[in-house]
Amino acid sequence: MPKKRTITGIFLSISLALSIALIGGEGYNLVLPVLYIFLVHWVFFFHAYVFQTEHYFDAIGSLTFISLSLIALYFFRNIYSVIIGIMVITWSLRLGFFLFTRVKEAGKDSRFTEMKKDFLWFLMTWSISGLWVFLTYAAGLNAMISSENFGLHDLGPLEYLSIIVGFIFWISGFLLEIISDQQKKVFRKNPDNLDKFIVHGLWAWSRHPNYFGEILLWFGIAIIALPTLEGWEHITLISPLFVYLLLTRVSGLPMLERAANKKWGDNPKYLSYKKNTPLLVLRKPKNS
Repeated sequence: MPKKRTITGIFLSISLALSIALIGGEGYNLVLPVLYIFLVHWVFFFHAYVFQTEHYFDAIGSLTFISLSLIALYFFRNIYSVIIGIMVITWSLRLGFFLFTRVKEAGKDSRFTEMKKDFLWFLMTWSISGLWVFLTYAAGLNAMISSENFGLHDLGPLEYLSIIVGFIFWISGFLLEIISDQQKKVFRKNPDNLDKFIVHGLWAWSRHPNYFGEILLWFGIAIIALPTLEGWEHITLISPLFVYLLLTRVSGLPMLERAANKKWGDNPKYLSYKKNTPLLVLRKPKNS
């Protein structure tokens, strides 16, 4: 990748994160988390570059979510830090372990084959990962650190309702993600399914049920955080929108759909599956 583009990518990642933190935070309470996130990612980037490995890339993202949650829980002991912190830690542990074991079993992540040889390109990717952590967590983190001494007894009807509705979204998305990932993992382990595509379970109702679950759970956290936000803090509600756009417009569905079309685009069974199965939102297949 051209040097100018990688430097621009690094600069924009830092600038966007700091801009959202300054505009959407109460004072500078989101700036320190941003600096911490990038510091963690850059430290592990140097290790990854020196040893030319991508095995810990996804795991470090999860580690950053977990450590940030624990820090917020320690310094801001309120009902929102407990609820959101537990949700994010639970999600991070599950997804981080799943992605780490997947790349270890595969032996490599082909996305990084050329990238990890280029210092600036690799650094840009780790910086974008830092931006991903902050933008994804911004709304939840804002609620955790701006609700000091906010206990269960301080909750009004709106706060209770937002927690209940948000939890329903979160647990629904979390379960969808777990079940769909497990179904695909079992499918891929069967040697008879080599070069085949999965069409059963949740994958019969959506071509990407795991991504639908991911989007749902972050909308759930944003719903919980909503009553705690005031004024410009609402800009951190970009979190679930960012997750949605990232997965549906940038690095998720577009890449997977292109790869699937390249691999099975001439397969009548795949074309039928694609025609009758929703792209994202779970819905009964047309031909069932």
